Amino acid sequence: MGGAIARGIARSGMAAVEAITVSSPNRNGELDAISAEYPLIGTTTVNCKAAAGADMVIVAVKPWLLDEVMREIAPVVDFAKQMIVSIVAGVPLAHLEEFAPEGVKPAVFRLIPNTAIAVGESMTFIAAANATATQIAAVSDIFSQMGKVMVVEERLMGAGTALASCGIAYVMRYVRAATEGGVELGMRADDAKAVMLQTLIGAARLLEATGNNPEVEIDKVTTPGGLTIRGLNAMERNGFTTAVIEGLKASIK
Repeated sequence: MGGAIARGIARSGMAAVEAITVSSPNRNGELDAISAEYPLIGTTTVNCKAAAGADMVIVAVKPWLLDEVMREIAPVVDFAKQMIVSIVAGVPLAHLEEFAPEGVKPAVFRLIPNTAIAVGESMTFIAAANATATQIAAVSDIFSQMGKVMVVEERLMGAGTALASCGIAYVMRYVRAATEGGVELGMRADDAKAVMLQTLIGAARLLEATGNNPEVEIDKVTTPGGLTIRGLNAMERNGFTTAVIEGLKASIK
């Protein structure tokens, strides 16, 4: 995720490429790949080197590594001036604030992107504490170059996780199921997948362009006694809507 974010910032032009530094404790293939694509991006295995003096420190690690990394970089971070942006699932803003010296209220951000950030099509949720409108706008502007962003209250981050971060897997599962159905109907798997991808793209763009409730567009293709209403009713008899809602609810338990 961190590599995808660095690439997105570099492509966006929101910051000078040479002002970006990516750190990983291990000199792994990801750092080498970033250096090959963007030679001006700094890479290092020393987290403190990346964090010191940065306007924005983006922490994209596994949840169980967050405390270790934050304690490591805390001595070189000016919490009164630098923004801390966490891409770490399940870690509340209040916990991020705990790493600042007593009496300092750091500008901290909690972000939930999804894996489509790798192709510039993420849906990213942003919650903030102690941040100015200018700082929130700066973080939003950067991540809007990698998809769409929505600034929300922290209490809604669970819903954001279910709908977008987990949700992208649910969409993929629908594509897989529809592809398998297409094969059963006689299509080749690759052709069925291509049809479903274009259908999803078309449906999304149609809803974006019209602003309509999905039911309005559904009604346009469901004629009395027609094939579409038969298919929809068969899906509902097998629990389609209930399965989707219950899956989303299970994602935040």
